[in-house]
Amino acid sequence: MEYVKLNNGVEMPILGFGVYQIPDAKECEKAVSEALETGYRLLDTAQAYFNEEAVGNAVRKSGIDRKEIFLVTKIWISNAGYEKAKKSIDESLQKLQTDYADLLLIHQPIGDYYGTYRAMEEAYKNGKARAIGISNFYPDRFVDLSHFVEIQPAVNQVETHVFQQQKKAREFMRKYHTQIMSWGPFAEGRNNFFNNETLKNIGAKYGKSVAQTALRFLIQEGVVVIPKSVHKERMEENFNVFDFKLSLADMEEIRKLDTGKSLFFSHHDPETVEFLAGLGK
Repeated sequence: MEYVKLNNGVEMPILGFGVYQIPDAKECEKAVSEALETGYRLLDTAQAYFNEEAVGNAVRKSGIDRKEIFLVTKIWISNAGYEKAKKSIDESLQKLQTDYADLLLIHQPIGDYYGTYRAMEEAYKNGKARAIGISNFYPDRFVDLSHFVEIQPAVNQVETHVFQQQKKAREFMRKYHTQIMSWGPFAEGRNNFFNNETLKNIGAKYGKSVAQTALRFLIQEGVVVIPKSVHKERMEENFNVFDFKLSLADMEEIRKLDTGKSLFFSHHDPETVEFLAGLGK
């Protein structure tokens, strides 16, 4: 496993396991258990995924020392604001069956996220979080927040894949010493991802799949990735990306796939913001 060092010195695995869209408790617990058996030690969940309890059960039953597992969860829009966020952090820790999260994130830049961040700063100081950060913050919101908080976000988790490489966002994250973390490293299959000729041809040179090639590209770019699968063979495939390295020429070819645009949504779109804001009520 390779690691990145966050701005407070905490080390975080560069490859983890995501549990988005696995709301069924039994299925989620089984998937996390198999991921841990495969070797994953970074687990990414969220209040809005409705599976924190399943993740906590899998971790507890695994018998793996809690200190070896890097747990990430996110505060949802409906819990925005200092008081709600503070209460929800304790609820999340209870569901995860742990005294602390390794990383707490604000899930969306909607609602009173400054109040949420103050609650996270307090949790950090009280030992309930080893690191705090944000998710889905575009460069403008990210820079604004960075200037008005006490503790600089350690991580910003944003849509990042070969078609949306977040080049401008990464430039500002480097400037403010914030680690980029990818959600959707496979673009959820959009843009005919798994049949992309560039990724297929480059992967073939190394005896690797499209998925492995895409993950390796992001890892070499310094991006933390959290691929999700409920199939153990895919988990193992996604984990097996540390025994090869893409050449500079191959990296440059994949960089050309970048469109600089989201394949999902834009927080600059008023209708998207209206929709997300409605989820917080």
